[in-house]
Amino acid sequence: MRTIVVGSAIIGAMLLSVPAFAQQKTVAACTKEWQANKDANQAKGITLKAFVTQCRGGAAQTQTAPMAPAATTTATPAATGQKTVKACSDEWRANKDANQAKGVTLKSYVADCRAGKAATAQPTLFPTQQQQTRTTTAPMAPPPQQPQPRATTGAAPPAATAPTGANQYATEGQAKFRCMNGTVVWANLDSKIYHFSGNKTYGQTKSGAYMCERDAQSQGLRAAKNEKHPQ
Repeated sequence: MRTIVVGSAIIGAMLLSVPAFAQQKTVAACTKEWQANKDANQAKGITLKAFVTQCRGGAAQTQTAPMAPAATTTATPAATGQKTVKACSDEWRANKDANQAKGVTLKSYVADCRAGKAATAQPTLFPTQQQQTRTTTAPMAPPPQQPQPRATTGAAPPAATAPTGANQYATEGQAKFRCMNGTVVWANLDSKIYHFSGNKTYGQTKSGAYMCERDAQSQGLRAAKNEKHPQ
């Protein structure tokens, strides 16, 4: 009778321990659980070996819950409105020529953009337009008026009438053509006195003409007394 009671106690103890053995997971099952949450487990530093050991010991149930993915710095802008590096880089490249012309590098632009300082760094004009706005030409002052040239030897006297007498000419050149190697004089038709080249009265009296000296003498004109005959 006593033997039967002891045997029944042993069998009962074995039956009570069956659920504990039945609840222990296999290595394959624990491995699948770790792989199902591989990223989360790796992020927490839980290795496959450690997970399987805890899983089979019944201590891994709290480690198998799926974890939220780790937040990345470039996924979305910050709540304060800070732009991402990619967004700022795209803005710089959209105005690459203008930024390079102003000496704004990509690195400095991104730093200012993310700090909220890049709004004023974006040009609104192309380089050619900037050059047009910078190079303004001041109106040129009118050139100074040149003094009127004084009458040269051989010019007709001011307000003089064209000579009409024989061998009388309005220009010195016409008289020289007739005189050949003779002396050309200026004949004052009013005073009947002729003047030589180089004198201040030569070609300047109101009524007069250029003549050969011989023609002037033949018409009754005489040389000015205070003038020297040219050689």
